[in-house]
Amino acid sequence: MIVSPTNQQVVHHAFLKGMYDDGYFPDHVVDKGKAILLRLCERIEAERPSDLAALYTLTEAATEEFNALEAEFEAAGSEIETVAREVIAEDFWFVASAYGFAEADVEKLIAARDW
Repeated sequence: MIVSPTNQQVVHHAFLKGMYDDGYFPDHVVDKGKAILLRLCERIEAERPSDLAALYTLTEAATEEFNALEAEFEAAGSEIETVAREVIAEDFWFVASAYGFAEADVEKLIAARDW
């Protein structure tokens, strides 16, 4: 399913660019990561979290989806390693910021990560 957020910052953002630019990460798996982030945007737009606690609940679910994606990276001969962790964390913060939560703590946004 193609997700269509309406936030113009999100619409024009190149999600996970650093991973797409690095041949170590297979595009077909990175595409799934991009879809996770777009679904997160769609959920934020639909649920309109009123505070950071509500936002962190949404980002926790998305982080857990990335946790599940680790096995697909490994099956494709890759992994969520240092470069990927940084790129993913930056995009979680970008999403929070784009929806008015620039004060969000990036570590709390991805606290549920196991990568």
